[in-house]
Amino acid sequence: MSLKPAVSNTDHAQGNLNADLVIVEYGDYQCPYCGAAYPVLKELMGQFGNQIKFVFRNFPLSEMHQYARSSALAAEAANLQGKFWEMHDAIYENQHYLNESLLLKLAEKLNLDIHQFEKDLENSELAKKVDSDFESGIISGVNGTPSFYVNGKKFDGGAEDLFQLLSTNEE
Repeated sequence: MSLKPAVSNTDHAQGNLNADLVIVEYGDYQCPYCGAAYPVLKELMGQFGNQIKFVFRNFPLSEMHQYARSSALAAEAANLQGKFWEMHDAIYENQHYLNESLLLKLAEKLNLDIHQFEKDLENSELAKKVDSDFESGIISGVNGTPSFYVNGKKFDGGAEDLFQLLSTNEE
């Protein structure tokens, strides 16, 4: 399966934004497998960040994970204040304690304007962004989280396997 739509400037990206290697993760902030992949991806970016454009798309499995959607909205609200990746990381680093009040505590820790943040959580544009990420995942054949796409093609492995891919790339 291939990635639809292609990565664009509406996506959250980090690393080398002009890299030839583009890795997209569809993730759910409450998914334990995404939580386990998070430190591996951090390490991957630490080691190969100059060679990778890493993109995160929301894929909240709301039926299974009570706080997945509110977490996705919190990350999007933080994005409006220029702190998407900080919130993204903070949520994964505190995944075991996830609830509504934690999201506010994290926003405070990141020195976000809390009044604005709370208002933005209700912003229908943010809900649309989360929904359109989710729909793009469905169209692209995501059947669980995390799901990875490398240069637009579904990657049949986990975060650890991305290391393998990159180290063979270097030879």
